[in-house]
Parts: sequence; structure tokens; C-alpha cells
Amino acid sequence: MTDQYTIEDLKYLMSRLRHTEDGCPWDIKQTYRSIVPHTLEEVYEVIDTIEREDFPHLSEELGDLLFQVVFYAQIASEEERFSFDDIIHRLVSKLIYRHPHVFPDGTLQSRRTDSFLTESDVKGQWEVLKAKQKQRADSILADIPVALPGMIRARKLQSKAAKVGFDWPSVQDVLEKADEELAELKEAIAGGDQAHMESELGDILFVLANVARHLDIDPEQAVRNTNQKFEHRFRFIEQQVGASEKNWTDYSLDELDAYWNQAKERERS
Repeated sequence: MTDQYTIEDLKYLMSRLRHTEDGCPWDIKQTYRSIVPHTLEEVYEVIDTIEREDFPHLSEELGDLLFQVVFYAQIASEEERFSFDDIIHRLVSKLIYRHPHVFPDGTLQSRRTDSFLTESDVKGQWEVLKAKQKQRADSILADIPVALPGMIRARKLQSKAAKVGFDWPSVQDVLEKADEELAELKEAIAGGDQAHMESELGDILFVLANVARHLDIDPEQAVRNTNQKFEHRFRFIEQQVGASEKNWTDYSLDELDAYWNQAKERERS
């Protein structure tokens, strides 16, 4: 059995791919920005693999995601900004700092000897230490990345605002706000102004993210679950249409909807 490749081998491979004389033309021309879409794709592939519990392929998908980090680090190293080792050092240092209940002396070798903290205690401590480390006084919203998916960022914005008291008292209040926003969207649709419709639809989605937060539900996860449910039911419709040897245009919407309801019944049984 041959020795397994190591992280050092991966870093060397990356440097070879970016070598200006005998590297890969595609890898050589990449920039921080050009890699971003690939990074997002790899993140979602990891999430998809976990949600499907396809654990035999998880290590492969995690490797693809790790490659993205190494790629950014290689570009940064070429520009003499930082190296992959710098990334590791900063990460370990930050995590030691944010886990004083595990590393009480602030060193990787130190061990806790006092009483055990609850998960709630740890979360509160984490937020305090994180805030001290960031030292962003311009706004409590400043450290929420703009590039996050919309619903995730909406929930984070709302959670930050809620910590200083800017929040609806109950989920019922948020639902009433959702009804109000829906009425405003209907008015915008009646008016026919595209920009107005987009604005009002955005307001509804933002309020629904707030509903999810009050219910302690991840809105992105909820939508992904619904996407999977839709795909499963629609595939059933496709099977029925295919088995009938008729064309889609031969079916009325009511007939297709009947297949949809059959798919729902199959899920319940």
C-alpha cells in the first residue's frame, strides 16, 4: 500500500497548477473573484451530500471544498498577502481564544479543570468573545456578509437587531405584518410597476424569514425541503405521463393536478 497524500502534497499540487511555465492554463488565469461561483457550488454540493446522507461521497465533496481554500491561499501567496499556513495559524488562534472553557490558559495544550459549561453558556460566551475580537463599532450589522444567500442574511440581520430590542414580541405580530405586506404586493401587481412589485415581494420574503426566526426554523432548509418535495412529486407526474404514452399538451392542468395529489397521498402512506 502506497503512502497517502498529505496537505503538503495538496499545496505542492496547487503551486504546480498555477506555475506560469508548465502549469494548467485554466488554473493560471483564475482570480479570487472568478473562483467564487465554484466555491459556492462546492459548498452546496457538500450540503446536498449530507442531506441525502450520501456519506460514501462526503469525503470527496469535502476535498473539493478544501481545494477551493487552497486555491485562494495559493493566489494570496503569489501576491505575498498570506499563505495557507497563515490561514491555519489564524484559525487555530481564533478558536483557542473563543473556547476558554476548553483551553483555559489560551494554549492548545491547556486543559479545563473547572465545572462543565452548558451549551447556552458556551453560546453566550462565544458571542461576547467574538464581538470583542471583531471590534466593529460602526454598526451591529457590520459583520454580516453581503454575499450570503438572501434568506440567511435576512435572518442574521433580524437576529442582530433583536438583540438590542428591535423585534416583534410574538410570531403572531410577524404574521400580521406578513398579511399587510401581501396586501401591498397585490396593490403593486394591480399597478403593474415591475420595480414596485419586486420591492414588495422582497418585503414579504424578508418578513417570512422573520417568521422562520421566531419559529426557530432555518428558512433556507425549509425551502430546500420544499424543493425536494416538489421534485419528488413532479417526477411522479412525469412517470404517469410517460406511462400513458400521451404528450404533456394532451393533459389539462386539472388532470396533472390529480397526479400531484396522488403523489401527496403516496407520501402519506
